[in-house]
Amino acid sequence: MKSTFVIRQRAFLKLYMLNKAEEGNLYGLQMLDDLQDHFRDLGYRPTKSEVYKSLHDLLNDGLIVRHPIHKQGTEMQTLYIYRIGDKEKVKAYKDTIKFEIDRSISLLKRALQDNYSQKRQ
Repeated sequence: MKSTFVIRQRAFLKLYMLNKAEEGNLYGLQMLDDLQDHFRDLGYRPTKSEVYKSLHDLLNDGLIVRHPIHKQGTEMQTLYIYRIGDKEKVKAYKDTIKFEIDRSISLLKRALQDNYSQKRQ
């Protein structure tokens, strides 16, 4: 993963989507709703396009797979359920993201210390 200032939004979303896929069979809009609810108190609201772009990346990388299900209603509708794909790839991805999160936290802590510590006020 390319190093950035702080962890990229899509990498952050993919980490949470992998977690959701490990917990059970969810479809895209369910993941979006769950993520928006989970981060509402922090003022973060991932967009539908970012969630679906992240799902597309995870599919292309083999980290998740999707399975069609047919939903009965007034007309038949096909939904796609997302599940974990290659477990070794998922572990490697999560390890990389853990490193990036730790590095991002260190950068932010240093900014707080350098700019908002008692000695500077």
